[in-house]
Amino acid sequence: MDVKTALFYAFSAVLLFAGFRVITARNPVHAALYLVLAFFQAAMIWMLLKAEFLSITLVLVYVGAVMVLFLFVVMMLDIDMDSVRTGFWKHFPLAAGMAVLIALEMAAVLLKGFGLRDEPQAVADASAAQVSNTQALGQLLYTEYVYPLEVAAAILLVAMIAAIALTLRQRKDSKFVSPSDQVRVKSKDRLSVLKMAATQVAPAPAVAPATQPTPESKA
Repeated sequence: MDVKTALFYAFSAVLLFAGFRVITARNPVHAALYLVLAFFQAAMIWMLLKAEFLSITLVLVYVGAVMVLFLFVVMMLDIDMDSVRTGFWKHFPLAAGMAVLIALEMAAVLLKGFGLRDEPQAVADASAAQVSNTQALGQLLYTEYVYPLEVAAAILLVAMIAAIALTLRQRKDSKFVSPSDQVRVKSKDRLSVLKMAATQVAPAPAVAPATQPTPESKA
């Protein structure tokens, strides 16, 4: 057994353990952390298969953005776990049936993918193996799939604008100032000088009493 095979089995074992702990952990924060560990192990397996672009994308997108956001949401929200666990055994048969169906579909895809190939396809795969995975993917994205890529970018842009618009709704518990009102404001509207009458009459100045001359001063 070489080093690559040993690493594959090690990463696979940790990945299976992390995936099992995701569905068995009672604490949602621990489940999210185990899911992050599973993503890292899957990224390492893709790196062993020379799919470096998919490996880096998995770490950056899922671990660096999606799972961190999900983890912060879970930690900030006060989730009542007793209400979440209610009705678990009621929906368990449906969930088990869906899991078996997904497993059968994945098995069919894997068996078809690892089946016998004809000779021209094997030759094409051998020639394609000489090209970098990232380079080949970039050429496909910006040549054959450039229009679907632009459509996906437009959809993501609309989704981002919609998310920002939803967060900018007016709320009673937040102070909101319109930027247009701030731009149109004038100097005379910011400061006004009011003349007000005195509320109390100023007292008259006290006069010092005159001093009488003494005999010594006359002398």
